Amino acid sequence: MSRKTLLRSELLAARRLLTSQDVRDAAELMSSAAAALPELAGARTVAAYVSVGREPGTHALLDDMRARGVRVLLPVLLPDNDLDWAVYEGTEHLLPAGRGLLEPHGERLGPDAVLAADVVLLPGLAVDRRGMRLGRGGGSYDRVLARLAAAGADPSLVVLLYDDEVVTRVPDEAHDHPVDAVITPTAVRRFLPRGRTEPQDT
Repeated sequence: MSRKTLLRSELLAARRLLTSQDVRDAAELMSSAAAALPELAGARTVAAYVSVGREPGTHALLDDMRARGVRVLLPVLLPDNDLDWAVYEGTEHLLPAGRGLLEPHGERLGPDAVLAADVVLLPGLAVDRRGMRLGRGGGSYDRVLARLAAAGADPSLVVLLYDDEVVTRVPDEAHDHPVDAVITPTAVRRFLPRGRTEPQDT
């Protein structure tokens, strides 16, 4: 078993111990912190995702951004694990999809729609002190990040996590991209420009 696989297993096991109330309380705190983040406060278009299960909750944040007039793009999983995108039009327009996901019902805008985003909210299981993110291993967001890099797009990359998911180090590979900030229920941690070494907590 690889180090990434082992760490993913441990982190997912810890999430399964959270109660529904734990998840709701954390989501409320993270939504408030995210709404105050300058990058999100000034964003016109945000690529986000719909949290499911014990993931750090995004539902309140999605509704807050939409209410403020932000164009929120949500992913649609394609058969090859790449992501298409559609505009979020409210909870009532989310439909059950494969793998337990919820996806927007609306016009598909194509994988390149993410290039218009000022901020990309990335799902993850952990972030380390360098800003390196550990995802679930499906590769969908690796493709998104590679697409952004190839196009010269430079949106702010932000991850929502629980406090104990900010770790000393995650295993990383050459294709992995560092993020700019992580939001937890108790703090916003920013990372220095790429090549950074120490985080800044706010």
